[in-house]
Amino acid sequence: MRHIMNIPENSRFVIYAAGIFFCYFLYGIVQENITRGRYGDQVQPDGSIGERYTYALALVWVQCFCNFVFAKGMLVVKPQKEDTTHTGYYAASALTYLLAMVSSNMALRWVPYPTQVVGKSAKPIPVMILGVLIGRKSYSWTRYACVLTIVVGVILFMYKESKVSNLPAETTGLGELLLFLSLSMDGLCAAIQERMRAASAPSGQQMMLAMNFWSTLMLGGAMILTGEGKDFIYFATRHPELWTHIALIALCGAMGQLFIFLMVASFGPLACSVVTTTRKFFTVLCSVLMFGNRLIARQWFGAVLVFAALFADMLYGKKQVPAKKSPSDVKLKGNNEEQKKLIS
Repeated sequence: MRHIMNIPENSRFVIYAAGIFFCYFLYGIVQENITRGRYGDQVQPDGSIGERYTYALALVWVQCFCNFVFAKGMLVVKPQKEDTTHTGYYAASALTYLLAMVSSNMALRWVPYPTQVVGKSAKPIPVMILGVLIGRKSYSWTRYACVLTIVVGVILFMYKESKVSNLPAETTGLGELLLFLSLSMDGLCAAIQERMRAASAPSGQQMMLAMNFWSTLMLGGAMILTGEGKDFIYFATRHPELWTHIALIALCGAMGQLFIFLMVASFGPLACSVVTTTRKFFTVLCSVLMFGNRLIARQWFGAVLVFAALFADMLYGKKQVPAKKSPSDVKLKGNNEEQKKLIS
């Protein structure tokens, strides 16, 4: 990792982004195989063959635990300076991260998948807003414009009109509320990470270790309270091939999360949210190009917006507006200068 840090900033950004794209592309394939596939050859009450995997909390817990072990191993092999980050930052960051993920998944019970995708595409907006309000961050108007253009482009490209919806009209409001909660938690998590970077500047590996430690504890408690942990063990005992799939998803998830935390530690949560938001866009675009699916004019326009905004952000959007100093900071600086004069 020390050699990577010696690489120029633009090159490191490309490496981290490519790592996130590749790892989570494989991660998505394995995850779909687990959640949509069937295990065993027993006939079910509905006449289908094989059991479905339905233990979402357990799957996330396994990933968090493996990520924790992976980060711990890296820090043992290559020790780093002591992490002085306050424990409360890590606990709050892990809690908001888990709430965002759970709220997003729960929303699918009440809203169609396209609505969930479109809603989560706006993630950089709350990240930026709460980063300014809570994380004490400041951005140029160019970056605001680039991020907003990327979000609009992703929405235009990925949204598909749903002519028929089998969801009751009175329940869709709950799904939209959950999406709003998920976006709020995404923004709050990013704001906490900004405060964390400003206070102690932990490395990507240290953030990965602490965040997954707290996530493992929280999810472990939830699994015990709901009884899902016991049911998961019984399922895995009946179908040992599940462990191979879980090992693959844990490896992809650990490597992908490492790149995410390296991105957050080096470039901030906003840059990371832009990368993770456009990851789905590029995955769908690659699928379209590989399999020859046709795009309508709106989708081509959305693709052009995303590419143009990404290039504009790389060229002009990284200059940040210096944050305004508070009167206490000015007073403190003046006192320090007076002390230096007295010492000299």
